[in-house]
Amino acid sequence: MLAMEAWSVFAAFDKDGDGKVSAAELRCGLASTLGEDVSEEDAAAILAAADADGDGLLSQEEFSRLACAQEQDDAVKRRCLMEAFGMYALSSTDDTTTTMITPASLRRTLSRLGSHEMGVEECRAMICRFDLDGDGALSFDEFRVMMMA
Repeated sequence: MLAMEAWSVFAAFDKDGDGKVSAAELRCGLASTLGEDVSEEDAAAILAAADADGDGLLSQEEFSRLACAQEQDDAVKRRCLMEAFGMYALSSTDDTTTTMITPASLRRTLSRLGSHEMGVEECRAMICRFDLDGDGALSFDEFRVMMMA
């Protein structure tokens, strides 16, 4: 995270402007900026894990370390999701060579993984639940939404 960006995010969380982020401010900030509804207990646990000096509050430096750790975590999760997506996906043969999970590629992969034999229609129904653009297949973004549900 860039220094200016980190300061700006920290300032948005530090509602009272005292240069520290409390568990309540952390909870409120996560809800308003990320849409994450974090319980009071979880906010206190996150704060305690990042609170290097033990004062029960996050300084800007402690907050930045927490944000960087989260960014690294997100990158690892994305890489794992991309690997999983690649396992199920089928590259198309058209000029755009887009990669999608189709009912046939889902059926093939589930069979290889030892899942009970599913028909293409069952696979189509599974895909349909998360096929946001209605094209009959899952893009990586649709797959990510499905996996986070």
